[in-house]
Amino acid sequence: MRVCVIGAGLSGLAMGRALKERGISFVCLEKAPDVGGIWRQPGAGERGPGYQSLHLNTAKQLTGYADFPMPSSYPLYPRHSQVAAYLRSFAEWAGLLDHVELRTEVLSVRQDGDGAWTVVSRGADGAQRSRRFEQVVVTSGHNSEPALPDPLPAGAESFAGTILHSLDYQDGADFAGRRVVVVGLGASAVDIAADLSRHAERTLLSVRRGLHIVPKQIFGMSLDEIAEAPWWNAMPFDERRQWVEQALLVARGRLSDYGLPEPDHPILSSATTLSDEILSRIRHGAVTPKPAIASFEGDRVVFTDGSSETADAVVYCTGFHMTFPFLPAGCPVAADGSVELYRRVVPADRPGLYFVGLVRPAGAFTRLAEAQAEWVARLVDGAAALPEAEEMREEIGTYLAGVAERYGRTRAASIHVDVGPYLAEFRESLPV
Repeated sequence: MRVCVIGAGLSGLAMGRALKERGISFVCLEKAPDVGGIWRQPGAGERGPGYQSLHLNTAKQLTGYADFPMPSSYPLYPRHSQVAAYLRSFAEWAGLLDHVELRTEVLSVRQDGDGAWTVVSRGADGAQRSRRFEQVVVTSGHNSEPALPDPLPAGAESFAGTILHSLDYQDGADFAGRRVVVVGLGASAVDIAADLSRHAERTLLSVRRGLHIVPKQIFGMSLDEIAEAPWWNAMPFDERRQWVEQALLVARGRLSDYGLPEPDHPILSSATTLSDEILSRIRHGAVTPKPAIASFEGDRVVFTDGSSETADAVVYCTGFHMTFPFLPAGCPVAADGSVELYRRVVPADRPGLYFVGLVRPAGAFTRLAEAQAEWVARLVDGAAALPEAEEMREEIGTYLAGVAERYGRTRAASIHVDVGPYLAEFRESLPV
């Protein structure tokens, strides 16, 4: 077998389609009982990062695969069960299911002296299997190892309530009548706080640092449509920033008016949080903003402003560690936490290893995964070629320097990409 694809979510299916279209033999190893990744988890009742209230944040016409649109009956932002059904129907339509080994967990991926790769996996029966491949494509994402504050605030070990990570959150109904603190201001935090506010007796949103909260649509256009629009990509960066700032001032005003901290950085200099709900829930009194947690005292949560509240549960929506335990140490995450990949796909010193879907776009994700997958398939069959390792390392360094200048040196910044410019990088090596 020539290629091993690890993971059968949106990116893995895109990779499988690209390989199949070019007649390249492959197998896709997926530890879950079905394809679909995080989108099928809530319906299957499995541990996150998906949860029952999960919906797309990007428009369906740009989140669906280019040759297989989402059904017209779907809303603009489908819920998780609709996305899961769509991904399975895509796998069936593309003829991928015969290539997918379900309930198969990858334990290790190591390169042999001859350049081939040995992949050790464990099947549903617990038996381990070792196979050799010419190439390996990792499409499994990185939302599996929860990141919690280390250490947790003082008194956490004796807190009378429950402390959990968003990975273990399923449904707001599980917290009916309880008092809950949600920690964070990212996508999962605002989703979970809004969901909880319909069930919990009291919902608090603890925010350490301000982030830009952006509605899913501005002037009737979804943000991912704007991100791909020619007029947007032709606009100088400073003008884009000014345009968004003015649009947000009209759409929602200042975040401090909602009791949230103002961001300490300009828009487009860090990840933004997309939400049509959280500011409304705050304005309706269903969610109460609070500062960071200072400590726990019995059944109370004490905040940095000196206030405290009785709480039954605290949900930390503090992201995930970017880990790939089945890969050699330092690949692709360097010691400083940055992801070092040529074109965000190829490790310069690991020929035959690729990553598809390991990007965080300011816009829809699927077109990027498809472009990456098509490029990787062309590399595998020789229709495209990589530059020398030194040239790849130089590109990686230049990219990371630009990211640091724009976003700062945060661990997740190294996978941020702008949709239009990033897609343009692949046009030279994609078929006309």
